[in-house]
Order: sequence, then structure tokens, then C-alpha cells
Amino acid sequence: MSLFSKLFGGSSGSKPEVQSVDYNGFKITPTPMPEGARFRLSAQIEKGEQSHTLVRADVLDSHDAAAEAAVNKAKQVIDEQGERLFS
Repeated sequence: MSLFSKLFGGSSGSKPEVQSVDYNGFKITPTPMPEGARFRLSAQIEKGEQSHTLVRADVLDSHDAAAEAAVNKAKQVIDEQGERLFS
């Protein structure tokens, strides 16, 4: 990134930072997917060496809203399926 970009807030092209959430022994990492100017709900659900990618048809207007909704949906899936998620 150039000096002027740093001084004047230029974009480096990096994605906004997302925080992983621990929930009932599972790790949820929201991974909103850009869809034009909107974001599709997506999250990575992990437990130990196992992982599952959750992708929904829902799209939201902001990255943060999509990340929050993805975490909530992942929690719902974990509550409904638990370990069967990885079968």
C-alpha cells in the first residue's frame, strides 16, 4: 500500500476482518460471499479435524449483517444436527 493510500484511507483490497465464535464445542467462522453489492450467508463450522461449509441462499446488504446472520444460522444448524453435520 502506498504512503498516500495509508494517509487518505485508500483500500488495500482486503476483506473486512471476521471473528470466529465458539459454540457448544464447535468453531464458527463467518465467511460472507460477495454477490454484486450484497453478501451471501456463508460460514465454516469446525470441530476438531472435521469441517463443514454452510452456504445459504440468503443475501444481505452489508458484510457485517451477513456475518452475524451466518453465525446465527450456523448455531441453529449445530443445535439441530450436532455431530451428524459431518456425516
